[in-house]
Amino acid sequence: MAQHNPSHQSKNTAHFSQMGFNSGRGPRPGEIQHVRSKNAKGTLLRIWDYLKLQRRGLFIVVISTALISCLMLLGPYLIGKTIDNYIVPHHFHGLIRMGFILFGVYFLGALFTWIQQYVASSLSQNTVRDMRQDLFDKYQALPIRFFDQKTHGELMSRATNDIANVSNTLNQTVVQLISSLFILVGSVVMMLSLSLWMTLITILTVPTVALITKKVTKYTRQYFSEQQRHLGEVNGFVQENISGLRVIKTFGREAQSIEEFKEINEKLRLVGIKAQSLSGSMGPMMNTMRNLSFVVISVCGGVFAYHDLITIGIIVSFLNYSNQFSQPINQLANQYNLLQSAIAGAERVFEVLDQASETLEENKGVSLKEVKGEVIFDRVNFGYESDVPVLKNLSLHASPGQMIALVGPTGAGKTTIINLLSRFYDIQSGQIFIDGKDIYTLDKHFLRQQIGLVLQDAYVFSGTIRENIRYGRLAATDREVEEAARLANADAFISRLPNGYETQLNAEGSNLSQGQRQLLTIARAVLANPAILILDEATSSVDTRTELHIQEAMKTLMKGRTSFVIAHRLSTIQDADHILVINNGEVVEQGSHEALLLQGGFYATLYKHQLTQGNVS
Repeated sequence: MAQHNPSHQSKNTAHFSQMGFNSGRGPRPGEIQHVRSKNAKGTLLRIWDYLKLQRRGLFIVVISTALISCLMLLGPYLIGKTIDNYIVPHHFHGLIRMGFILFGVYFLGALFTWIQQYVASSLSQNTVRDMRQDLFDKYQALPIRFFDQKTHGELMSRATNDIANVSNTLNQTVVQLISSLFILVGSVVMMLSLSLWMTLITILTVPTVALITKKVTKYTRQYFSEQQRHLGEVNGFVQENISGLRVIKTFGREAQSIEEFKEINEKLRLVGIKAQSLSGSMGPMMNTMRNLSFVVISVCGGVFAYHDLITIGIIVSFLNYSNQFSQPINQLANQYNLLQSAIAGAERVFEVLDQASETLEENKGVSLKEVKGEVIFDRVNFGYESDVPVLKNLSLHASPGQMIALVGPTGAGKTTIINLLSRFYDIQSGQIFIDGKDIYTLDKHFLRQQIGLVLQDAYVFSGTIRENIRYGRLAATDREVEEAARLANADAFISRLPNGYETQLNAEGSNLSQGQRQLLTIARAVLANPAILILDEATSSVDTRTELHIQEAMKTLMKGRTSFVIAHRLSTIQDADHILVINNGEVVEQGSHEALLLQGGFYATLYKHQLTQGNVS
């Protein structure tokens, strides 16, 4: 038997994912998953790869920062000279002249600072724009299995909170790191030119600062990583509860939801306190060291001046330079601390970007000139987990144009068959053929273009009704869109809307009924004109009257196409050419509706039960 693994890839995953073909399996919101920074250096290098794309912006930031640093270093030097040459000797005109010069120095410093901040902000936003775009592109290319294993809230958190975390840090860190480097080196050079001994006294605080920084930052990255993870859990829980609010209220579980959220929220609060308080402690500690250095320099400078070893102007210059010298050290310590937060967020983004993408296999397979629609499953075995089989040695045959119904209890494997036919998942053994061709020899994008999906959860997008129907075939004309709507029995309700086909839909089509949304998805499938059609419990969420309209539309849609219909209401499949009864991943019965009733087995029992319940007409 042919063996297949999940490495087969394609670019078209997102279309089916957005259509709602997603089981949503994943960790329960609030469940603890231990995530820690794995490779800080590698993550920083990858962020730098994005920054390098903004070469012009980086060049402007570096040049403007260098000019600002030179002006900042020039200021204290001029102040010292002003004191020694003009204030002490009482040279008034020289003092006025130096005042204007100092004003010009600080004005230019402010101007270049504005330019620097503007360009740095653009640089930061451009960088995170590229990261966000890459992340969204990756979401479009990832296989369904990935989305089944993650909560939607967690994935949203990576695209919003984690990216914003990187953005905020970059906005401050890039400029501060460059500026701190210039100021640190420049301050040392200027201080050495004034007094060797005073310079040595000033830099005595450096080892202490380095030791404190090392101790504190040892824990900050871990706490920031945990904070981002818990934030993702909170987002996931909120999204899940808002989506399921009707269910929560129906079963009176508001208090339980509040308690669960309180527990998750408390975990976020506790780890947030650790991360923020530890990060915030750097500033006060650095200020204490700076003030201590200021006192030492003042006392030592006073002693040296008393013995005529230095002038008062040099002491004043040194006090300014010591402030400038300690400030970059403080900033470097704080920025290094902030980088831990950016690294934690970036690692979560890169974790997604490093996932195997479906697009790896694009255009490697063949395409058929015409698809008639013959489908064969030959002894197929599959399990979502390798040790838990879902389909066991399953075989089926659908001739072109046949309607094949799949019946069975929940979890029997009906939807799994559709997953495998569409190659959302890959089989572990066996073969699947379309028109005699193994689907693993077909281009995956081509394969999915031949399959139309109408699902239980009718998914529509924000936009006009016309745009939603045209989603089935973007090149379709307005006339073709409207013809597809008529064939799908959707034209009648669309025409009654004030703006007709130009009616704007809310997010997820909340301003339409479930039945109306379902008719739109059928119209979309009609327009796509697929060779193979999949109807996955398409009428299970509507009332009987609406069901009749949808069944009419589906009959039109199925005409001349190979169709797989999954239905709990057996009234929708009585006209099927062949019915497969699936239980525990195996075909236990098969035949026509009448033949299965005569067998008196599983199908007959299910039919009689629905008949007594009034679910069969």
